[in-house]
Amino acid sequence: MSSPARFDRGHTDDLMTFLTASPSPYHAVANAAERLEKAGFRQLSESDAWDSGTGGRFVLRGGALIAWYVPEGASAHTPFRIIGAHTDSPNLRVKPVPDTGSQGWRQVAVEIYGGTLLNTWLDRDLGLAGRLSLRDGTDRLVNVDRPLLRVPQLAVHLDRSVNSDGLKLDKQRHMQPIWGLGDAREGDLIAFLEEEEGLPQGSVAGWDLMVHSIEPPAYLGRDRELLAGPRMDNLLSVHAGVAALAAAATSGKTDHIPVLAAFDHEENGSQSDTGADGPLLGNVLERSVFSRGGSYEDKARAFAGTICLSSDTGHAVHPNYAERHDPSHHPRANGGPILKVNVNQRYATDGSGRAVFAAACERAGVPWQTFVSNNSMPCGTTIGPITAARHGIQTVDIGVAILSMHSARELCGSDDPFLLANALLAFLEG
Repeated sequence: MSSPARFDRGHTDDLMTFLTASPSPYHAVANAAERLEKAGFRQLSESDAWDSGTGGRFVLRGGALIAWYVPEGASAHTPFRIIGAHTDSPNLRVKPVPDTGSQGWRQVAVEIYGGTLLNTWLDRDLGLAGRLSLRDGTDRLVNVDRPLLRVPQLAVHLDRSVNSDGLKLDKQRHMQPIWGLGDAREGDLIAFLEEEEGLPQGSVAGWDLMVHSIEPPAYLGRDRELLAGPRMDNLLSVHAGVAALAAAATSGKTDHIPVLAAFDHEENGSQSDTGADGPLLGNVLERSVFSRGGSYEDKARAFAGTICLSSDTGHAVHPNYAERHDPSHHPRANGGPILKVNVNQRYATDGSGRAVFAAACERAGVPWQTFVSNNSMPCGTTIGPITAARHGIQTVDIGVAILSMHSARELCGSDDPFLLANALLAFLEG
């Protein structure tokens, strides 16, 4: 028998709030941490000794968060059930020397982050958000969520072939946003942000800043059956993972240790101290074992029984480009989460992983679909294979099917976020 759903359309409404409040990975983990604290979790410092008690805990490092819940009766060798996701999205990021300009226009120098669809950033009202590192050693989140920047497209009158030959954008010459008139002045952008934040002039020593579209998420379609919004790849999974972990911590149904691992830098290869290819997850899991009096043998036993669902967005069948998809695998919006398969290990799913995911969806009463790439198209990848190879744990790649992936504004079915959250909760409780 399927259990009744724990999340409904209210979850999708809440996702919209989360997306709006999370214009950078640093904001995303701060908002996730706040939600977990309300659910009774407490933050640990990596530099402190960890106790052996039960309950919810989390650690933050930059744009990454690892959270877990130790139930009553857990032993040192109790296996983990992990939801993996990532907090970063393709966008435009501010360079170390940001103040530039030309021809009487003041501009901000940006670098392209990840595999973004460049044209989707043109002619949008853009804000600026991220992290300021201060001279006193502290960090400050900043979010200028109003029209501040714009990347203007060349008028069709000056590019007559744009509609016949296609738009051609040079990442260096054509993607620098404008933010005013006049000559560029060194230090102007950071001085502006110091003023915005009420900080003393000259107090900012470093920054990790990125632009974002200020257009809020919105339901779309005659029956509001679609959701349009920014950063759904992959804050949709982060939000669902937070909700599922908080619910699992209060259900009393888990006999293992549920974990949420939300990494940064997936969009450029995961090779960082906060990425899935770094040591963060392994260190946290090991310390959790050792803090409960465990040995290396206990850690090996725990990892041997651990399963990870790596949740990231995938491709819904595109009505205008159906030939780009595998002819027998057409994931559809509101068809439920997708199981992502690639025999060349671009996704980590195998047959036993399929059984784990199918069982979770059955328990949750959630429909699910399968995604595989067209043989003639290269297949993308995500944190699943990295997690499996780095930690030697069984990993299954899943997600929600979307359109416009890597656009400044993406599209999914409005039912799919809460269907995913229900499947994740059933997995954690399984």
